[in-house]
Amino acid sequence: MKQQVKKTHWKSKLHDIIYEADTPAGKWFDIILILVILISILLVTLESVESIDKGYHDFLNIAEWVITILFSIEYVARIITIKKPSSYIFSFYGIIDFLATIPKYLSLIFIGTHALVALRALRLLRVFRILKLTRYLGASGSLISALKASRIKIFVFLFSVMVITIILGTVMYLIEGPENGFTNIPHSMYWAIVTLTTVGYGDLAPHTPFGQFIASLVMILGYGIIAVPTGIVTSEMTKQDTKIHTNTQSCSNCLSDKHMDNAAFCHKCGEKLKHE
Repeated sequence: MKQQVKKTHWKSKLHDIIYEADTPAGKWFDIILILVILISILLVTLESVESIDKGYHDFLNIAEWVITILFSIEYVARIITIKKPSSYIFSFYGIIDFLATIPKYLSLIFIGTHALVALRALRLLRVFRILKLTRYLGASGSLISALKASRIKIFVFLFSVMVITIILGTVMYLIEGPENGFTNIPHSMYWAIVTLTTVGYGDLAPHTPFGQFIASLVMILGYGIIAVPTGIVTSEMTKQDTKIHTNTQSCSNCLSDKHMDNAAFCHKCGEKLKHE
C-alpha cells in the first residue's frame, strides 16, 4: 500500500513539473524545454549550411541525437504521468511532440527526412503557457465575438474595395495602356490592389502625368481604407465586457486546461484538481 502511495506521489510530482506552468518547477521546465527546442532548430539550420556541416558534421549529429533522446524521454514521461495516456497522445500538443521527435529516427531509414526536425519549431507554441496568455482568453473570445458581429459590415467593406479595385484597374488600363506595362485589366487590377494596400512593389508603375495623379489619390485613399476594418471591429469590441480568468492548471486525468481560478474540479471530466 505504501509502495503504491509512493508511486502515485512521484507521478503526481512529475505531472506537476511537466504539465503545470503556474508552479516554479513547471516554469523552469518549460523555459528549459523551449531553450532546448531553439538549440535544436539552430543545429538543424546550421547543418543545412554545407560549409558548416563539412567542418562540424559529427558534432552536430551527436548534439541532435542527444536532444532527440531528451525529447523521447520527455514524451514518454508525459504519457506515464497521466491516467489516460490517449488524452495526451492524440491531443494537439501530443501530436506535435511526436512529429517533433520522430524525424531523427526516420532519418536512419529514409534518407533526406532529417530536415523534418525543423517541425520542432511548432513546440514553441508552449510559450503561451509560460507567458500565461490563457489569462487573456476572455479578450480573445471578445475579439472572436466582435469579428462575428461585424462580419456583414466587413463583407460590405471588402465588396466595396473590390468594386473600387475593378474601376481603378479599368481606368489605369485605359490611361496607361500596354505600352506602359498595363497590358490588361486583371494586371491593372493587381497594380490597384498593391497601391491601395500601400504595399508598393514597384514592378508596375504609371508613366503618364494623369496616371501618376490617380496613383497619388489611390495611395492616400489606401491609408483611409486600411483603418476601416480596425474601426469596425473596435466598435464591436467596446460593446462587450466579458472577462474569463483562467489558469494553466492541467487535469491529471484528461489533460484539459484553462480552468477557472480556484476551481476544485475539472470542467471536462470532473477529476479533482490539486491546489498548491
